[in-house]
Amino acid sequence: MVSARAFLKLLQPGPLAPVLGLSHIAHLLALPMAALLWAFANLGEFKPLAQWRWVDIVGEGGMGVMAGVWLFQLRLSRPGGRVTDLLCLGLAAILLGQWVDLLDEFWRLPKAIVWDNWLESTLVPLGALLLTLGLHHWRQEQRALTEQLLKRERLFREHRSMDGITQLGDANYLQAQIALEQGMRRPGALLMLSLKGFDSVARELGLAEADRLLQAVSHLLLLNLHPDDLLCRYAADRFCVLMPGSDGQAARLQAEHLRQALSSLAHHSRSGQRLQLSGQSAWAEMSLSRPPEQQLLALAHELRQAP
Repeated sequence: MVSARAFLKLLQPGPLAPVLGLSHIAHLLALPMAALLWAFANLGEFKPLAQWRWVDIVGEGGMGVMAGVWLFQLRLSRPGGRVTDLLCLGLAAILLGQWVDLLDEFWRLPKAIVWDNWLESTLVPLGALLLTLGLHHWRQEQRALTEQLLKRERLFREHRSMDGITQLGDANYLQAQIALEQGMRRPGALLMLSLKGFDSVARELGLAEADRLLQAVSHLLLLNLHPDDLLCRYAADRFCVLMPGSDGQAARLQAEHLRQALSSLAHHSRSGQRLQLSGQSAWAEMSLSRPPEQQLLALAHELRQAP
């Protein structure tokens, strides 16, 4: 039943990004496609079935369909902006170019008409140029986003291992990162932090307020970490920090610093209540031979024993 609901949710399209400030760009794209169909049907001679070249029909038609699917997926997955405009306009031009090529397989226009050859020769290269410009600006955008996500992800990106509340890596992502450090034989340290009384917040104020508190905690911890450190949400209100290349002394000092930062956090609920919970911390030097899962379980046990 759960999988069926998830599948139905995937079938429901979300809001589509505007292109050049226009939210109904698909309808505007349909207008030139309909005009081209009318022009070919009224000005051209319909080819007999024997002259149809199925390889070209499937290739050009399939490419047009894929350009339309990419255009839809792009608008579904990105906000509006310059990068979205360039990428969508490039795909729209390619779609129109492929549409002209496809219509040319069914109708033969008089030789005096040259606009169809002009469209075939210009639309697809123009679309490729716009796509190239869009990808150039997209690369710059990704570099800026990577800087923002530096303390949330390291070495590889996996959206399936991201926590939906805090947008941090989950326990599986953290274990994979520890395994990478072990594979490189690089020493490091692990910190784990939590809030005393977090369960009472969820019980008395509700899960939505508890989620807001977790988001505030994640932002606070990110502000207090070294650029090379990685913050993940381990479970519930427990956050874990991977400190590559750090020793026990640095881990102890950082654990105490982050514990004090958590204790000083004053979170205000939507109802106006001021929440200030004490932080707990535990740390350990990372073992290069012990499985990551066992190291994290031992650290979680130590955290539960922390005063």
